[in-house]
Amino acid sequence: MKGNLSKILSLFVALIAVIGAVLFVRVFMADADAIESDPEVQASVITPIITFSTSLFYLAVGTAVIMSVLALVKNPESLKKTLLGLAVLGVILALAYFTGDSNVVTDSQGKVLEGGEAGSSVNHWVSTGIWYSMFLGIIAGAFFVIDLLKGLVKS
Repeated sequence: MKGNLSKILSLFVALIAVIGAVLFVRVFMADADAIESDPEVQASVITPIITFSTSLFYLAVGTAVIMSVLALVKNPESLKKTLLGLAVLGVILALAYFTGDSNVVTDSQGKVLEGGEAGSSVNHWVSTGIWYSMFLGIIAGAFFVIDLLKGLVKS
């Protein structure tokens, strides 16, 4: 069964490579000026390769997510650890959200940045993202220092 699956997968990869190569060669066969200026040439040459690439991307992401979920379902201990990790990240995100400020967005020196309305949700989520990154950085730094100290004590 594994040998057949490997052959099928190899044929699938070869098919994808051939389709990609054909679409890639079509781009080089078209006139560069026509690609830039003629919408019909763009639609017939560029659009198919973009659609194909996007479809492959979605297929790869979907496959990765499905395989990860299946692996988690098959291993309940790993599923518990993953859910615990997601819960911790959710708590940190909630803490960052409530720490965030929606009035203004400031840079690292505390100067107010232009371009956002005071009280807007965009400002609040930008501030949340900044605080979230800071919290995760602090936690990662703490774990790094703890691991470093453990290594020094053992040696």
